Amino acid sequence: MAKTTDHTTAEQLRIAATLSEALPYMRRFKGKTFVIKFGGHAMGDARLADLFASDVVLLKQLGINPVIVHGGGPQIGRMLERLKIQSSFVDGLRVTDSATVEIVEMVLAGSINKQVVSAINRAGGCAGGVSGKDADLIRARPLQR
Repeated sequence: MAKTTDHTTAEQLRIAATLSEALPYMRRFKGKTFVIKFGGHAMGDARLADLFASDVVLLKQLGINPVIVHGGGPQIGRMLERLKIQSSFVDGLRVTDSATVEIVEMVLAGSINKQVVSAINRAGGCAGGVSGKDADLIRARPLQR
């Protein structure tokens, strides 16, 4: 029985030490907005996605306002492959024609965004998703090289 108590006490001390170490950061960043990139490769691992969602919820509980910007390169690549659409890259950037842009939007806004929002909500958060096109939130122009 003493071992259980010792283990519990040791665990409680570890938690207390972690919290006391984190407290200055919690105070410093309360009310701030963090923009966090969640990459497409990381999203491919369900366990990692769930841990990420839990961390996002924790940040919000600590008073930090997380904004998630997600990737989706691998998922876009798989969809283009399924549709037998060739994809090319120049210097690591996808070259995207107007037909491919529609597929990219479908994957990012119609699938991945919903998955990220669902994971955060399952973890106890209250997330909503927006697309860069919503309210002209993001405007882009072709890259000239």
